Amino acid sequence: MTTRRGFLGTVSAVGAATLLMETQAATNASAATTATDEKAARDAIRGVNSGMRANYASLKAELIKHLSPVVVVQNNAVGGRFTLIDKGVQVETVDPVPEYFELAKSIAHVPLGIYSVIAAYLGGKVPNIPNADRIDPHDLAMVAFKAAGDTGWITPLTSFRATLNAARTKLPTANLPADLETSSNTILTEAIRFIDTALGAKSFDMVAFNQFAATVYPSIRVNMTFASTAQITGIEALMKRWRALIGETAWSDLYVMVLSIWTTAELNQASIIIRRTMNQAKVDTHLVDLPTAETPADPIGVALDNLARIVQDNVAAEMVFNSALDVADALKGKEDLLSKEILKQLDGTAPAARTAALGAAAAATCPVTGRTVTV
Repeated sequence: MTTRRGFLGTVSAVGAATLLMETQAATNASAATTATDEKAARDAIRGVNSGMRANYASLKAELIKHLSPVVVVQNNAVGGRFTLIDKGVQVETVDPVPEYFELAKSIAHVPLGIYSVIAAYLGGKVPNIPNADRIDPHDLAMVAFKAAGDTGWITPLTSFRATLNAARTKLPTANLPADLETSSNTILTEAIRFIDTALGAKSFDMVAFNQFAATVYPSIRVNMTFASTAQITGIEALMKRWRALIGETAWSDLYVMVLSIWTTAELNQASIIIRRTMNQAKVDTHLVDLPTAETPADPIGVALDNLARIVQDNVAAEMVFNSALDVADALKGKEDLLSKEILKQLDGTAPAARTAALGAAAAATCPVTGRTVTV
């Protein structure tokens, strides 16, 4: 039997439940609205960076047309390919180094060619050889990945021997300088002797290879001397001709972009030579070594794209950070703008955390105006 109290109680319970559901729904709707608003706000903030990048790219694309004068250097097997760009026009592309540069280096690379065949079969233990402590055991273990007794090296080494023998046979008719011919013949002869010994025994070891490499090293030095002379002669002659072509005034502002792979980016041979021909007051900022992971499909485009970034950042640095010269120098150089702050924090000298989420307030100095604010 339903009583008045029971009926009222039921009605009250239903009303309370309805009110609770309505309150929960309102809360959920509010939360959803808040999350939507937050995402929209953050997307709007991201839009600022997107807009900046679009403007930056637009300036760079136009600036590329005005870069002048520029020499782009592509390192290659024949001593380097050089392109002169003046007033936005590619004036000339030249491989200026005499041919015997390539020939001298080709023979000097013989020990490396043999190593490349046998490296995987060297065994993972560092032997008792001169300067053995310079070999990282872990690196050796990764390079020498073939199992002991594997003879997979025999066929490729036999093939390389035939290549070396063909070069040695034809060497006298290559019309090389006498000293270069002699050193090249020594390298080829000793290499074939090492290979024949290994093939006859169907085995080799690191000690024997190390001895072979040490035997031919003096001859390799001769080849390196000839290659260096050829490169210096060729590059300096080309720079002298181009300097006369564009005139002293333009040449004094010359930018040189040297593209190389990481392993030759420091003390790059072309950079060493070409810097002597530049305006010495500007060479440290106008000669740029640009390491690449691999040779780019469009080396001229890559060089000019990077140079445009450098040039526009040089001006931006002084315009944006004119009251914070250390930050300006970072933008003009290779430093990331956050690098000093990160280093400071990792050293334990960073200022206290300044985040609204933690409710902390601390003083911060604007790098542009120098004003101190609390955030």
